[in-house]
Amino acid sequence: MKVTLNWLKQYVDFNWSPEELTGRLTMLGLEVEGVQKISGAFDGIVVAQVVSRDKHPNADKLSLCRVNDGTGERQIVCGAQNFKAGDKVPLILPGASLPPKAGEKEPFTIKVGKIRGVESHGMLCSHEELGIDPESIGLKKEDGLLILREDAKVGQSFGEYLGRSGSDVVYDLEVTPNRPDLNSVIGIAREIAAVTGNELKIPVIQFLNTESEPIGGLLSVRNDEPELCPRYTARIVRKVKVGPSPDWLRSILEKVGIRSINNVVDITNHVMLESGQPLHAFDYHLLSRSSGHESAQTKLELTHVGGYTPKI
Repeated sequence: MKVTLNWLKQYVDFNWSPEELTGRLTMLGLEVEGVQKISGAFDGIVVAQVVSRDKHPNADKLSLCRVNDGTGERQIVCGAQNFKAGDKVPLILPGASLPPKAGEKEPFTIKVGKIRGVESHGMLCSHEELGIDPESIGLKKEDGLLILREDAKVGQSFGEYLGRSGSDVVYDLEVTPNRPDLNSVIGIAREIAAVTGNELKIPVIQFLNTESEPIGGLLSVRNDEPELCPRYTARIVRKVKVGPSPDWLRSILEKVGIRSINNVVDITNHVMLESGQPLHAFDYHLLSRSSGHESAQTKLELTHVGGYTPKI
């Protein structure tokens, strides 16, 4: 399993360096198969709003824009065609750098300069220039600028907007069969709390007292393998609005190698990784009246929620 340094620190306080944590995890009986350091990304890039867009006086294919970067307005020359006044877009400020492109060793640093005789104080960015997949953050993939959601805060760090601000460290761990309690973020945090003597900060769970009709009248749960799975339960949740996940959730899952699907799928994956409890959400309208699980004794083909079909 994979876990990040910052995720562990949400549940227990400790002052170990990333290198020291590697040794401590090994002492706890976990095999550390890999360590990946993630640097603070998107420094010097902010959410900006296009105030106006006019034709460049000296170039037909360029636009002369006024954008609000949260501290005031600045003039930007832009060659993209897919935006309008009112749109919110990523703006890289002078002095900041874009990630190096494939085959390039050095990042590209933005400077104040003249483009066809007109000064430009920064650069509006596309998803390709930022090195991100728009669909992974719930945005539309299109040629030109990366158009952000309407609720994006003008002046906010783009890294904060994505939920990726600051550095982090990802640990790839091998959990031994005799320690299934360590197969979760809380499980590992519990061991760290025992070593340090610090408090384990388990999230408070609020149970809702609903007076909905019993699930037995809507669905029956079948367990064909009670010896392999002693307990299998289900609950129906109504009035669910499926949509993109919030930035913080997409960021956590992305760091540990899980692609964001939607808010329902993503939160079940988050809870599973956090608690170690397998969890899955089904579309009630696509279920038969009897739902359950069975062991895979023969080869099966199942369609994953991500769209691919692994063989089991």
